[in-house]
Amino acid sequence: MPVNARRFIRKMRGGAQAHLLEADDGDFYIVKFQNNPQHRRILVNEFLAAEILAYLQIAAAGHQIVRLSAEFLAANPEVYLQTGTRRLAIEPGWHFGSRHPGNPEHLAVYDFIPDALLNQVANAEQFRAVLAFDRWVANADGRQSIFFRAQLKDWLVRPGIPPRKLGFVALMIDHGFAFNGPHWDLPDSAVAGLYPRRIVYDGVRSLGDFEPWIDRILNFPPEVFDRALRQIPPLWIQDDGNQLERLLESLLRRKKRIPDLLSDCRKAPGNPFAHWA
Repeated sequence: MPVNARRFIRKMRGGAQAHLLEADDGDFYIVKFQNNPQHRRILVNEFLAAEILAYLQIAAAGHQIVRLSAEFLAANPEVYLQTGTRRLAIEPGWHFGSRHPGNPEHLAVYDFIPDALLNQVANAEQFRAVLAFDRWVANADGRQSIFFRAQLKDWLVRPGIPPRKLGFVALMIDHGFAFNGPHWDLPDSAVAGLYPRRIVYDGVRSLGDFEPWIDRILNFPPEVFDRALRQIPPLWIQDDGNQLERLLESLLRRKKRIPDLLSDCRKAPGNPFAHWA
């Protein structure tokens, strides 16, 4: 069931003009609206990507459908879209929410940390994991992530972590341009999905360093799509259902190419896998 927006926090950067809102479940969500400037398909992409990432066990923001009532919008005039000099009202209804990792009034979140700290990110292998995802779904946007301090036992599956040990963790965000954004196709590109800070790939020496995520993609069950489609509001899809079905069929056929798609990154300028023999 969707949650209800109850408090406006702030506007976010980016072409979709998302807003950070508090919902009535006590969590905070970065909300992208149905009538955002990038296209309503961006919401479908975000929802499908979140379901795929959860199945692949990649550290990504949780998701929820967020309802904005007419009463909430009337009480919060700061919630609107800007197109040039025009102010565009948000439509009441269901919108996509990406869960913020904590209360933004107390949790410091960074979209950039220096290399010295980047080397200390406790779950840095997630950059390899999400690259496999990005290559598969033809993410047309550069890889984006956020960093924050957290109790490592909540983010890592490795045994033996002290229960109160804190450290930097990475969380993968912003998947509106999966499936080539509103175009809903799967073009090939040697640079698609690569994180600009290539230091995160220093540990890559072979395709084996992308396991177990390659295996999870190769064995990805179509039932994940079926479950997601049952949850996506029809207004987000409208009359695009046939094209969406063709897209997902193409994605299932494409999964067998994931080893080659990852290998092709070596053709990118500067070869991000400098230690791949």
